[in-house]
Amino acid sequence: MAEEERDGVRLTSLDRPLGDALGVTKGELVDYLDAVADRLVPQLAGRPLSIKRVRPGQPPFMQRNVSKGAPDWVRTVAVWSWGANREVHQVLCDDRRTLLWLANQRAVEFHVPFVRAGEDQPTGIVLDLDPPEDTDFAVVVQAAQLVRHALDDLGLAGAVKTSGSKGVHVVVPVRGAGPEDAAAATRALAARAERLDPELATTAYIKEDRHGRVFLDSTRAGQGTIVAVYSPRIRPGLPVSAPVSWTELAEVRPGDITVTTAADALGTGDPWAALLPEPQRLPAELIAEGHTIPVARVQAMHEGKRRKRAERDAAGGD
Repeated sequence: MAEEERDGVRLTSLDRPLGDALGVTKGELVDYLDAVADRLVPQLAGRPLSIKRVRPGQPPFMQRNVSKGAPDWVRTVAVWSWGANREVHQVLCDDRRTLLWLANQRAVEFHVPFVRAGEDQPTGIVLDLDPPEDTDFAVVVQAAQLVRHALDDLGLAGAVKTSGSKGVHVVVPVRGAGPEDAAAATRALAARAERLDPELATTAYIKEDRHGRVFLDSTRAGQGTIVAVYSPRIRPGLPVSAPVSWTELAEVRPGDITVTTAADALGTGDPWAALLPEPQRLPAELIAEGHTIPVARVQAMHEGKRRKRAERDAAGGD
């Protein structure tokens, strides 16, 4: 089994398959992450990291708590996990060495929040555009343009990247807003984009209510995370969440850029840094509108309970 050492990190099994049916070796993942470390690490630094890992013969799994036996130079931050109902210690990937250590653990996906450790204001908001099954990517492009139009109407600007899966993320750098106001503004932005073409896009959180429309997901606010730009995704070939200009969005396709093609596609610069606008203040009107819109997950939970009650009542009446 091929081994080597980089930046003091012992890398093992580099010639072995990374995971099941992915079509790449562990070494190809390591080489890619090392090649983009100067661009990826700034996206991860200071942010509690959630990683998705793979192992041959096992399904992929999400990991938030640092692995046992981690080197003492791996920085972590204590975060309360509502899902686990306990405190976990999440990795802070602030340098190349930590990224290589994670790569050696077969960490493929790197998910980050918009709030840095020790801070209380998000650095951005995002709409995650999720297309319906078996539709052309063109509908996602059209929906992204709705979001861009809504931003233009507000005097705001955003940048777009592929999710690395089948959708896109529209990211808006912000400043001066707390988590609740930022989340409210995200809901209002989604609602405004939906109103521009309700036949194309929807904010319906319950999948059966979307009826073939692109879902404008506004729930990545607060403690929510998104996959970092330049992060691979666990799909065959390991496609990458890649930055794209608004003018070129219609020409891209999900999976165009993978860990083995990214070196040529991305070049040596940092296109995401070049595309991102400066942080902006969110308009008070947008925040106020958002506070009148229910939180999607909470609304969906109540609606799900209502529908189940209705189903029980209907069954009882037969």
